[in-house]
Amino acid sequence: MASSSTPAAVREMQKDLEELELLSDGANVYKLIGPVLVKQVLVKQDLAEAKANVKKRIEYISAELKRMERALKDLEDKQNSKKESIFKLQQRMQAMQAGQAKA
Repeated sequence: MASSSTPAAVREMQKDLEELELLSDGANVYKLIGPVLVKQVLVKQDLAEAKANVKKRIEYISAELKRMERALKDLEDKQNSKKESIFKLQQRMQAMQAGQAKA
């Protein structure tokens, strides 16, 4: 899942959960099963189970988002470290070239 769609997915599922919370305990809840381009089936699902499933998905996607953010920060830190190393090497090379030009 792309990182740009992850926050949107969490918001969508939080909205789904809010809508499920509005239902009475005896309400019928159905979930869609099957691939999009093939035959799909609606299956009756317990309201408590539906709420639990949505909460689990929110937790999973939120954790995945945090993991991706940590990985991105680690990569940015490595990139900055490499930039510093390159800058220092360039300074040393310029100093060496300046020293050779004087000799």
